[in-house]
Amino acid sequence: MNIKSNMSAIEKSGAEERSDELLQDILQALRQIVPLPLTVADPRAEDEEWQEEWGVLIGVTGDMYGRVVILGEGDVFGHLGETMFGMRLAGEMLHSFVGELANMVAGQAATLVAGRGCRIDITPPTVIAGRMHIYGLNNVVRMSVAFEGAGALQFIISRDTEGKV
Repeated sequence: MNIKSNMSAIEKSGAEERSDELLQDILQALRQIVPLPLTVADPRAEDEEWQEEWGVLIGVTGDMYGRVVILGEGDVFGHLGETMFGMRLAGEMLHSFVGELANMVAGQAATLVAGRGCRIDITPPTVIAGRMHIYGLNNVVRMSVAFEGAGALQFIISRDTEGKV
């Protein structure tokens, strides 16, 4: 998948190009962290976000600003945890894993971005449980990532042109 080829979802100028790179780095981080084959649907722009069961938000600040949101069902996160740690996760362990998975992916993506000379920092993860409507995301790109045998997670990148998260 070539993210830059999807012009309807991602514009190719300035901060948007850095966001393209962040999306690519998130995918590379996922491939390095999760030991399952994955399939990525073309990213698309969306104005509205619904979180069904589990979600986690990480802020991005520095040379680019925005948020990374990961949404998914508990079973998907549970399967990923079982694959990565050899045991099924539930309750507090699942809650902790959702935040830690996001932290590992965003941290590795930030390291990859820094390797190209772009300085970014990430905030601690905020885990969200239960159905809710997410407001306040700007310039949103959403991509679905399906993990073989586990299910799909939604990755939402919200880009802000300036300011702090």
